[in-house]
Amino acid sequence: MPLALSILDQSTIASGRGADEAIRETLALARLADQWGYRRYWLAEHHNSASHAGTAPEILVAAIAATTQRIRIGTAGVMLPHYSALKVAEQFRVLEAIAPGRIDLGVGRAPGSDGRTAYALNPDAAAAADRFPQQVQDLMGWLGDGLPESHPFRMVTANPAIPTRPEVWILGSSDFGAQLAAYFGLPYCFAHFITDGRGSEEAMGLYREGFRPHPGVPGRLAKPQGVVAVYALTAATEAEAQRHFRSRALWRLSRDRGIYPPLPSAEEAEAYTYTPEELAKIERMRARALVGAPEQVAARLAALAAAHGVEEVAVLTPCHDPKARQESFRLLAEAVAKVHLEQGILQHA
Repeated sequence: MPLALSILDQSTIASGRGADEAIRETLALARLADQWGYRRYWLAEHHNSASHAGTAPEILVAAIAATTQRIRIGTAGVMLPHYSALKVAEQFRVLEAIAPGRIDLGVGRAPGSDGRTAYALNPDAAAAADRFPQQVQDLMGWLGDGLPESHPFRMVTANPAIPTRPEVWILGSSDFGAQLAAYFGLPYCFAHFITDGRGSEEAMGLYREGFRPHPGVPGRLAKPQGVVAVYALTAATEAEAQRHFRSRALWRLSRDRGIYPPLPSAEEAEAYTYTPEELAKIERMRARALVGAPEQVAARLAALAAAHGVEEVAVLTPCHDPKARQESFRLLAEAVAKVHLEQGILQHA
């Protein structure tokens, strides 16, 4: 089957540039992705971070929905325990009115922040994560399923009343999200880039095995639909791609120490004095990273998708140079389209 490409954008803050520029770079890339044939453009949610500017993905979704024509736009995701399910349902009903049939509502239970910030967002944070399954059920109720007779807010309506509804996704990096998505009959995305792939194939297997089909039910699926969100980067040459990767590698060294700085430039990464242990860690990262020339990355993405039993990947590409990031996505789209064309020719030869 043809491989569908989507984009996951964290609105990464680059060293030497402001968070406002990161937001504008997101908006510019989304318009290009609409032209290049990407299936979806998803926005992440992070708080109290010097690395990521996307604190309010629903606002970015609105801006992108108003300035694109074809691509689906959504969240990956809204961290539901921070919020009221009713308010999220209302926000995404508004978004669906802006771009009918193009809105994805991806939800997760991770804080997307540190513990203190989670409490600042929701003073009931300790219990909120445990209520995530009930919140998902309430969210689906207010998006069109209806609430049970016994629900205390059964008579509360989520507005605006519109004829279509957003597509709800469950996001995660553990077995929990996979099992929850399977139980509710919802599409599921595994955050491969968070775990470096650890547990990803197992989670997708659990999702498929436990999936409860809901044929003909609005908002639910008749069969499993999975996506793997993965870090990948390409450039005109493998050497150039590897040079841009140095930024990500140095940033990851900080992340693994619990520090979330702006993304360093390739020049900053080259000037950094690495310990032998850090150099060894980077080599291990490099061996796993989907980085290289376009045809190399396209082939590895196709293999990864096949190994996970999915037909779509969402690509995350933090890159200090915004033009290089745009070029990475353009080249990747072209490389995958070329593979599809060649496969089509072979099939009909």
